[in-house]
Amino acid sequence: MSTSLSQKRAAAPPDVVIPDRLYFKIGDVAEICGLETYVLRFWESQFPQLKPTKSGTGQRLYRRREVELVLEIKRLVHSEGYTLAGARQAMEEAKRREQVRLAPEGSQTGPRIKDVSRVIANARNELREIMGLLASPDPQASRRRGAKITAIAAETESLFPS
Repeated sequence: MSTSLSQKRAAAPPDVVIPDRLYFKIGDVAEICGLETYVLRFWESQFPQLKPTKSGTGQRLYRRREVELVLEIKRLVHSEGYTLAGARQAMEEAKRREQVRLAPEGSQTGPRIKDVSRVIANARNELREIMGLLASPDPQASRRRGAKITAIAAETESLFPS
């Protein structure tokens, strides 16, 4: 039996083509990946990420991402020489790295958003004041307020400091 399993492993092409389907039965996944069905069932117990849905009759139904996950586990265990625990750890580490890579700037985002919000709020207040000056019928009032606005503008040099 081990001889036939070794031949199946060797016969599996390195770049496996996964058919374009929504669900795959366990036998289909075993054939695509070059594994036995009992190996897939055992890996389900060892890898929490590998959770195929089950039909009403109890048939395991794998989605494409789960088939890709099985292929990744197989690569780690059979080609790279990882133990199952090592493969699990390597996959969790890769997932963490991917989340960090895709995440926004992390903790720096909070204070930066507050700064931007404050600048926008100040700009809105200044624009409201300008609109009030422009709408004012009293020319003396607009001159008095104008001096105040130029003093603020000279102080900050820009509405949007960098």
